[in-house]
Amino acid sequence: MTPPQNLAQCTESEVQRGLTASKRQSKTRTHLGDLPIERVSQPQAQAMERNDIIDFKALEKELQAALTADEKYTRENAAKLRAVEQRVASYEEFRGIVLASHLKPLERKDKIGGKRTVPWNCHTTQGRTSLDETTDISQEKTLLQPETSAEFYRDWRRYLRSGPERYQALLQLGGPKLGHLFQTDVGYGLLGELLVVLADHVRLADRSLVLGILHSLAGTGRFTLNLSLMSQVERQSCRGLFQKLQAMGAPRPVKEGLSLEERGLEQPGGLQEEERLLQELLGLYQVD
Repeated sequence: MTPPQNLAQCTESEVQRGLTASKRQSKTRTHLGDLPIERVSQPQAQAMERNDIIDFKALEKELQAALTADEKYTRENAAKLRAVEQRVASYEEFRGIVLASHLKPLERKDKIGGKRTVPWNCHTTQGRTSLDETTDISQEKTLLQPETSAEFYRDWRRYLRSGPERYQALLQLGGPKLGHLFQTDVGYGLLGELLVVLADHVRLADRSLVLGILHSLAGTGRFTLNLSLMSQVERQSCRGLFQKLQAMGAPRPVKEGLSLEERGLEQPGGLQEEERLLQELLGLYQVD
């Protein structure tokens, strides 16, 4: 059948069918945003499906990096606050504490014997020699050997837990070394701890060394302020320490069988010098 050449040749039914089809097409395009419907090839559909898949490995890696960065920030920030509380003497000490915040403390079992299975420094490079890995830390290195006040405070808290250990460490360092470490400031609360340790463990043989330590501590910065901030218990220990030192300075009978060198230690000249220093320290430490 030949289609009509113009609208005049169309029957009424054909016109109605054309209008209906035109309305359907108009509704379809309006619903789809006036865009023609195109077929999507199979490779394109597969690519769209791959884009919709979540890469959990990448997310896990990104999360781990974020956690590591957050842990580093928290660790270094805590180190900064700790350095401020310790009142470090210089920026170099402050920077050193922050840079070493990732270091893990060694336990006593790691120092005395046994191989180290876990590295104490997580940032050391790989490929170290087997000699370095199997080297044991000798027990002599457990002795207190600080070079700064921050190192002393760290070792005092971390490694020296008992009173006898702390007392021996103070005798080992001696008055001049302690005076050099704390020439700026002893630090809040530390002066009282030192006096308590000395009061609890002072011995007659160590009287001269203890007097030297007390004299050096009295020459540190802000000594009077730190002395006024001591607790009541620490003040009582301080008075008890000087009472023991005074009792140790009482005249002692010369023992029989002593050599001439040992008898020289009993001569009054040395005791007079110690007594003069003791009287000076009584005033500096405000002991009644």
